Amino acid sequence: MTDANDRELVIRDLRVAPAANPDREILKGINLTIRKGETHAIMGPNGSGKTTLSYALMGHPAYEILGGEVLWKGYNLLDLSADKRARLGLFLAFQYPTAIPGLSVASFVRSAVNAKLQGVDKNPDVDPTDPTRGGLTMLEFRKRMRAKMALLKMEDAFATRYVNDGFSGGEKKRLEMLQMAMLEPEFAILDETDSGLDIDALRIVAEGVNAQLNENMGVLVITHYQRLLNYIKPDVVHVLARGQIITSGGKDLALRLEEEGYGPILREAGLETDATEDLSVPQEPEPAAR
Repeated sequence: MTDANDRELVIRDLRVAPAANPDREILKGINLTIRKGETHAIMGPNGSGKTTLSYALMGHPAYEILGGEVLWKGYNLLDLSADKRARLGLFLAFQYPTAIPGLSVASFVRSAVNAKLQGVDKNPDVDPTDPTRGGLTMLEFRKRMRAKMALLKMEDAFATRYVNDGFSGGEKKRLEMLQMAMLEPEFAILDETDSGLDIDALRIVAEGVNAQLNENMGVLVITHYQRLLNYIKPDVVHVLARGQIITSGGKDLALRLEEEGYGPILREAGLETDATEDLSVPQEPEPAAR
C-alpha cells in the first residue's frame, strides 16, 4: 500500500441512480481526487446530484452504484458497508440530521467513537456496548468531550440533551461538528451544512469546521451558497451539473457563480439551458433578528 493511497480519495467514473429507479442515472461519471489537507467545494443547481454524491460516498442504501470506483487507503469503498467506510475515517455531516429522543448526546457520541476504535475488521477486544471493553474509558471520554466542546464553544449541558430532540437548526449542525471533532475523521463530507442557518449560526458552524482543519484531513464541502465559502476557504471549487463536474477553479469561480448564476457556465460547457430552469445561486439571507 503506497503513501499516496493513504493521502488521497480518488473517485473514478462514478455513476449512481436511485435504488427505486435504477434506470434514472443521476451521477453520470464523476471524476475527482481530494488529498488530505485540501478543502474542495462542490456547487450546483438544484437536482444536479450533490447530495446523491455525498450519500453514494458513504454507502446510503437508497442509491445504486451503476459503475466506477472510489479508492481510499487501498480499498474500493464501493465494496464496503457504510459502517466500514466510517471506520476507515470517512464522516458525513447531514443536511437534515435525525432526532433520537431518549438517547443523550454523550451516550451517542461515545458509542460512535468506540465503534470506530474497533477498526475496519472489528477488533473483538473492543465492544461499544460493553462499559469495560468499550475502548475509551468513561474518564477518558469525558476529558476528550469537554476539550472538544470547549474548542467548539459549546456548553457542557449540551452533552446531556437528547440527540437533536428539540434542537434548533443551528444546534443540529453544531452537534454534527461535535461528532466530527470527536471522531477525528481523515475525510469529511459536509452536505449543505449551511442549509437553514441564519448568518450568526452559519458563522458559528463554519468556525467549528475551521477549528478542525488539518493536514491529515481532506474535506468536501457541498453547498448552494457562495456565502459559506466566505468562512470556509476552499482550495478548489467544482461545479456539478447534469450529473457531471463541468468545470473547476478557485474561489473566483464561486464569486462568478454568485454574480452570474449557473447559466453561463453551463452554456460554456456546451449544455443547453431554458427559461424554466432556476439557474441562480441563492443569495445570502438577511441577518436574523436578535
